[in-house]
This record gives sequence, C-alpha cells and structure tokens, in this order.
Amino acid sequence: MNLNRTQSMYVSITIILMIIISSCTSNNQAAHENPSNGNLDSSSTTKKVEIKKENGNYQLYRNNAPYQIRGAGLQIQFLDSLVAHGGNSLRTWGTENASEILDKALEKGLTVSMGIWVAPERHHFDYDDLAAVEKQFKKIKKDIIKYKDHPALLNWVIGNELNHEFENPKVYDAVNEISKMIHEVDPNHLTTTTTAGINKKLADIIKIRAPDLDFLSIQVYAAIDNLPRDIKKSGWTGPYMVTEWGATGHWEVALTEWGAPIEQNSTIKAANYLERYNTKIAPYKNQCIGYYVFLWGQKQERTPTWYGMFLEDGSSTECVDVMHYIWNKDWPKNRTPKFDSLLLAGNNAYNSIRLTADQSYPATAFVTDYDQDPLTYNWEIKSESDANQEGGDAEEIPETIPNKIDNPKSKDINVTAPTKSGAYRLFVYAYDGKGHVAHANIPFYVN
Repeated sequence: MNLNRTQSMYVSITIILMIIISSCTSNNQAAHENPSNGNLDSSSTTKKVEIKKENGNYQLYRNNAPYQIRGAGLQIQFLDSLVAHGGNSLRTWGTENASEILDKALEKGLTVSMGIWVAPERHHFDYDDLAAVEKQFKKIKKDIIKYKDHPALLNWVIGNELNHEFENPKVYDAVNEISKMIHEVDPNHLTTTTTAGINKKLADIIKIRAPDLDFLSIQVYAAIDNLPRDIKKSGWTGPYMVTEWGATGHWEVALTEWGAPIEQNSTIKAANYLERYNTKIAPYKNQCIGYYVFLWGQKQERTPTWYGMFLEDGSSTECVDVMHYIWNKDWPKNRTPKFDSLLLAGNNAYNSIRLTADQSYPATAFVTDYDQDPLTYNWEIKSESDANQEGGDAEEIPETIPNKIDNPKSKDINVTAPTKSGAYRLFVYAYDGKGHVAHANIPFYVN
C-alpha cells in the first residue's frame, strides 16, 4: 500500500515536470519564431542590443531577436498616443527627466534611444579647451552609469547635429572618447551620433575621428529625397538610422517677397511623410536599421505648427494618420480632416499678399472630412517670427494679435489688417470633434 502511494507520487511529479518543460520549450520556440518587432516585455532585466550583418544586410537585434523600430522623436506628454497608434520606440535629445521617460516607456512597452547632450560648437563650446571637454565627459559618464541598466534602454545617441555650423573636427574626438567610455561601462548598448545630412567630407571625419561608434544617425527633411544618393557618394557603407525626418524644413521652401517661409498645410505634409517613408526609408533595409519620425509632439520653430504632428491642445494631424497606416497597414477608424487650400483676399501664400492697415479682407478655408464629421474652425493672427536660431534651438512664440477676425468659428471670415505695419501670419484650424485637426497658415504684410 505505501509502495503504490510512493509510485503514484513519482508519476505525478514526472507529469508536472513534463508539463513545465513543454511549456518552456513552447515559449522559447515562440520567442524565436516571432522576432521582437512589436512592443517589449516589462521584465526588469537589461536587454543586450547589437547589430548583425546577415546576407549583406544590417539588422538590429535586441535580446537575441530581430528588432524593427517603429519610432518617433517624442515629447513625454504624447507617449500614450504613440502606443495607441502602434509605435514601439522613442528618442530623446538629452537625459533630462530620463528616469521618468525610461520608466514610462517600460510601463508602456517601448524602447528608448537615449540622447546625451553634447555641447555644439555653435553654442560657443571650445573643443580646444581640454578642461571644458573633460568636465563635460565626467558629467556624461555619471548619466551613463545611472541609466545603463534600465531595461527600456535601446541605445545611446551622443550629441545632436554636432556638424551644424562646426569648424573644429575635435568635436568628433570627444564623441569617440564618450563612445569608448560607454562601451567600457555598458557593454549591452550601442552608440551613435546624429548628423545634419551627410557628405563625403563629414563621413571621412567621423570614420577617422570617431571609429568607435556602432552606427551613424542622419537627420534630413526635404533632403531625404537625396539621402540614398548622398550616402552612396559619402562612402558610408556601415549601418545607419534616420533619427529625424518628416516635414519639409523652413529653409527648404519658397519665400515671400519679404522673406517669410511659406509653410505647407497639414495634408501636404502628411502626403510627404508617406511618400518619403515608402521611397527613401523602407526600401533601404540593407543599411537602414531604424528611424524616428519628427516630431511626435508640438513645438515653436518658425511657427507653432511647422514640425509638430500635434497641436498644443493635443489634437492630432493627418501626419499621425500616416504613421498609423505605416505601422498597422491600415488607416485609423476615424480619419483627420483634409485641407485643400487657404485664400486671403482671394490669393494664396505664393502671391506675397500685402494688405492695408485697418482694412477688411475676406479669407476662406477649404477643408473636407473623410468621415463626414461636422467641422468647427478657429482662426488667429500672429506676428511673423523674427527668430534666427538654427538646429532646432528654442524660440519664443510670436504674439497673437487680438480682435481682428470677424466670425472666427466659420470657414469664411473677414480679417481686419493690423494697424502696425510689418509681417504677420493668418492661421486656421479645422477640428472634427474626434481629436483631429487640419491646419494651414498664410503669411501677409501690412503696409
């Protein structure tokens, strides 16, 4: 009787062990068969990141599985929307609020390309000043040690567009020393630096002075149309990411007679996002190991609407629809309104519109909605920005000119030209009541 009970116990234990082993085997097989191109797990262990070359193509690996980045340069308040639309990674430009960003990213199943702020030469940093370079190095090392083991960390981005208005190539000596230090204290994550565009002279400087970098990150706007050609001409044969791309830059568009850049409306921007992804990013997976669209958020840079894919109130533009389509192979259930055109005094922006002070002029917005949602409008006049900052440096938002728009909730309005002579912009926003907005603006000059 006791012997039978013992035998029965052994049989039960054997069955339990077989179930556990089978479960583990199935999980391992599933992990191998389903590469990590979706959101990451929330385990607290550090993930090894590396690049492998397979059949002539470079491939990013995370935790021994291929990892396909669906990324955006992001402001933290827009993190939930990135997840909702299918993104799986974000990048930063510095380590401010790094703990909060990494923790929230982990909670939401995202990875982080963590920016390390390196002083650019255009901010009057002297890379011949060895004491200043060493002070910067020590500060950066503290941040690396602090965050290197976070499970949401994907890689380190050393500096942002350090080639912008630079003359001293020693900046890339500093980048290389930072990269070497990172590899010493953090063997699990890769290093890169971002460049504004790419050419042979710059590529050669980086190859010679910063050979420790694991890959290059390139940032381009309308110039992305020439990126494959530029990479080939530069002689860069290693892996790269496109860490900023999106709208056409304010330096790449037509100007009015008084020098105001003419911003494309939200629908034209969205079409550019889709075309640029399909033709200049997706086909080049032999070298391009990832991308971060710009900007999943809102900022003032020449205008409050030029680069952000959202308004300050959180309303999303058609560019968000495009990224949803790219990441999900389907459009959102409810689409953003489509902007056709904007006229002021019967003219568009390319006519260099001049108005007379205190006189009234008609303006009309032509907008349609895919889902036939009723649209509401908001109009405003702002002074033209006089900012001359470069490289995305902070700008002040131009003042709003009040009490100059008749019936601002309508698609058809009358504008009273400001009393003070000078350059202005008329902005219009069309909301669908579902969290989406189409927008456009038109520069004008008051005589």
